[in-house]
Amino acid sequence: MLSNPIAPFSWFGIRVCSIEPVAALQLCTVLKQVREDLYAKHQRRAGDKPASVEERSFLRDACTSLTIKFGGEAIIGPLLGVPPSFVLSGISPGVYIAAQAIVEYIPLPLSIVDGFTRALLLCSLIPKPVITHASPVIATSPWTLLLSSLVIANEGFFITSMFSFLEPTSLTLTTPAAIKPYGWTVTDFWCAPFITGLYALLTHAQPFWAELHSVISTVLGNTGDKVGPMDPEAARTLCAIILAGMFSTRTAKNYGLVWKQGVAEKIKTL
Repeated sequence: MLSNPIAPFSWFGIRVCSIEPVAALQLCTVLKQVREDLYAKHQRRAGDKPASVEERSFLRDACTSLTIKFGGEAIIGPLLGVPPSFVLSGISPGVYIAAQAIVEYIPLPLSIVDGFTRALLLCSLIPKPVITHASPVIATSPWTLLLSSLVIANEGFFITSMFSFLEPTSLTLTTPAAIKPYGWTVTDFWCAPFITGLYALLTHAQPFWAELHSVISTVLGNTGDKVGPMDPEAARTLCAIILAGMFSTRTAKNYGLVWKQGVAEKIKTL
């Protein structure tokens, strides 16, 4: 299982599942590519003039990765009365710092794992604190579930974009990409609540989703037995496949397909 502790960490009683190092390496690799792309754009904008570039530090890049990983959790956790995971244990931050060091100094190919790692986050890690919350109002609220997914999955990127962590210049306050024109079309932005909602719908994570599933089934012509929930593992696998398709489409659009001129060009895909 991807959630089981792996060696050599388990030898020392440290619980690190196999998916976490993979997700950390994937995130740090993507961020490195984004930094390099922004640096190239910055140089092109400068033209023949010397471009003003701040010397990058490992600490700044590590803070960027940690902010993206834990930023949303740090904001939504106190609102739900749940302490962020990095407060209780330094293992996960340590994994991401180590991954940042590996990506920085050892070239790694980018693996296509985003769909599966994101499915684990959106289908398992985010819903559980909400649907098992001590407050029945929170535990049964579909809005809280979707809002938590949106914030946890995106707030880290929002913060790093707002403070220009990935830019080659000094840290400056700027408009985050997500709230610029067409920023809402970013796949990472809307896929979080969509996938969490789909998973909740299929598994009947809350009473609302069970009722909605029944209504949809009736509208589609099912007049027989009451529709039952899907197995959580099967539902998560389906969500992972859908996410992989989304991210593959994004990659194809960025690097291999020609879209119509006009609005399609404005749709952001990073």
